[in-house]
Amino acid sequence: MFYGEYQHSIDRKGRLIMPSKFREAAKAHFIEKFFITRGLDKCLFMFSEEEWRSQESKLKNISFTKQQARTFNRLYFSGAIEVIPDRQGRIIIQQYLKDYADIKKDVVVVGVSNRIEIWAKTIWQEFYQNSSATFEEIAQNLLDESVSGKAVE
Repeated sequence: MFYGEYQHSIDRKGRLIMPSKFREAAKAHFIEKFFITRGLDKCLFMFSEEEWRSQESKLKNISFTKQQARTFNRLYFSGAIEVIPDRQGRIIIQQYLKDYADIKKDVVVVGVSNRIEIWAKTIWQEFYQNSSATFEEIAQNLLDESVSGKAVE
């Protein structure tokens, strides 16, 4: 549903404009509300409400007796905020989330199918540079494992 890579900036009032393609996709799927939280690799994850509820359901089924599950859920859910884009598609990202992702002004908004990722431009560039060289190798390993039925890590 959400695809592509878009460069944007946080405006003077601390707002981020969602890419027009994402606004169109949200409108086509009747999505009005999103949830943003701490993601992995120093980015922010942004989910539609429906996808957020699906993720929440999966994560709350992890046993709270496991220390790693408690830690992950605490950081993941305590970071979550509900956002509703305004008429121009702008959202406000809380300062503690911007601090987590080292977002100052320039960002890259990335569509990853069922979620949107929001990256500080410099961190995205570093991630992309470090990962793009092994893209084919990663694809081969993941796709071979998923076809053969082996667990994908």
